[in-house]
Amino acid sequence: METFAKNKDLLIDKIEKYTNTSIDLIKLNAVEKSADVLSSLTSNIVIFIIFSMFTLFINIGVSLYIGKILNEHYLGFIIVSTLYLIIGTVVYFKRNKLMKIPLSNMIITKMLKKIDLDEVLENNNHTNHENTNSNSKA
Repeated sequence: METFAKNKDLLIDKIEKYTNTSIDLIKLNAVEKSADVLSSLTSNIVIFIIFSMFTLFINIGVSLYIGKILNEHYLGFIIVSTLYLIIGTVVYFKRNKLMKIPLSNMIITKMLKKIDLDEVLENNNHTNHENTNSNSKA
């Protein structure tokens, strides 16, 4: 009877450890996936801002050039603005195909990407060893 109680306690202890390890793994997966999505989103926003600034200045230049050719600067801006109105209208009507679906697919792919825990631990150990070696040399 004593052996059964001992085995039961050991089994309960192992179940608790397994559950805690599983919860930790789920947390690590959630953190890794969230960080991946946020870092991708942040880098895409920075690229978008840089590209927008480039586009803004190019459009001002093109508008001034067209206005110079037509001898009326406002006509250059009206022509470029009309072009963007046409492009905006096309994008509005095709927004699901052009933006929503690809963006949704990218987020889903990143969220469902499986991480290799062994690789994460190996990289972490490698980084810790480098830090230890650089601290001992200093």
